[in-house]
Amino acid sequence: MDLKEKIRNLPLSPGVYIMKSKKGEVLYVGKASSLKKRVSSYLHKSLSHNKTALWVERIETIDFIVCNTEAQALILEASLIKEKNPKYNIALRDDKSYPYVEITQEDFPRIFVSRPKAKSKSVLYGPYVKVKLVKEALKLIRKIFPYRSCKNMPTKPCLFYHLNLCPAPCIGRISYLEYKKIVGCIHKIISGDKKSLIDSLEKKMNAKAREGKFEEAAFFRDRLIAIYNLYSGKLQLHQIVLLKELLKLPHLPLVIEAIDISTLGGREAAGSVVVFKDGLPDKSSYRRYKIKGVDYQNDYGMIAQVVKRRYSRLKKEAQVFPQLIIVDGGKAHVNRAKKELRRLKLNLPVIGIAKKNEEVWLPKKFKPVIIPKDNPTLHLIQRIRDEAHRFAHKYHSLLRKKKMI
Repeated sequence: MDLKEKIRNLPLSPGVYIMKSKKGEVLYVGKASSLKKRVSSYLHKSLSHNKTALWVERIETIDFIVCNTEAQALILEASLIKEKNPKYNIALRDDKSYPYVEITQEDFPRIFVSRPKAKSKSVLYGPYVKVKLVKEALKLIRKIFPYRSCKNMPTKPCLFYHLNLCPAPCIGRISYLEYKKIVGCIHKIISGDKKSLIDSLEKKMNAKAREGKFEEAAFFRDRLIAIYNLYSGKLQLHQIVLLKELLKLPHLPLVIEAIDISTLGGREAAGSVVVFKDGLPDKSSYRRYKIKGVDYQNDYGMIAQVVKRRYSRLKKEAQVFPQLIIVDGGKAHVNRAKKELRRLKLNLPVIGIAKKNEEVWLPKKFKPVIIPKDNPTLHLIQRIRDEAHRFAHKYHSLLRKKKMI
């Protein structure tokens, strides 16, 4: 599809769009109340704005994440900008007429929307364009992490306390240290520091579970799910919580990698690794491998070689490991991949998906996991597997052409 056709296929829903170059470089991240209308406007702008035209011409791919509201998209946008550092995202000038999120420096800080006219000792986030959108975003955050917003500390709890939107420091219902932790989490959400927030909550949840404090573990689990829902659209969240529970994974699989081999009679064998983050392909992290020194009939040996080369490199460079690895194949393929990981002293979850009946295999299991064909979790696994197959086949075709020449 050309760019215009891709834009025509975008939904009218709120969400975040990610514009990438042919090489996979993230050019721009933006939010929209309607993805289709907002992205379409760039083509019209590029005709009359020279600066816009320069980078719009470089757009090759447009990824998107559908959100429930534009306020949710605002929060997700901040996280993606921090994570991907897009080349053409330019912050607003420090104009005090724009609204900010202000967090005071009191013992029990207040959090509210303001338009500061002078230098403030408070921590300011922004500026933002739409004050209504910022207020809606704070409402979403407050449902997960209740906070104080009153200007003067009252002598009795207000309505927000009874609505579970304030922990009532005014009557000592929360300690200074516990409130400080809440504010720290809010700082991370607004600044877009999604990864460290999720890691922190996961560690607390797992620690409480190990101690047998299951009610406290459930408290962190519920916050973790709410946080992930805050950052992701309904579809991505639904596919990724389900995937964790179905496969009994220790962590939410926010980063998933898939491995495939492409060959014709053992000639010009090629391997691929594709990477999906938050349910979306991260093409800049894709890797391809020319298989060396493996007998043409040894499909398992080819899988083992890709596993060894990929994850020994990540280990050597102290890179982030995936929370799930998908292998294109069945029981034997999964066990061979797991064996190679053990040799590297890595304990990473691995599953395989066999094409014949789309069965999902786990290491050392005698029977596959049968996921209903209409289940969105299976659709996610299939989509990632198919992308690994496409990428491996593309490289295999290139090697064959070179051989012929």
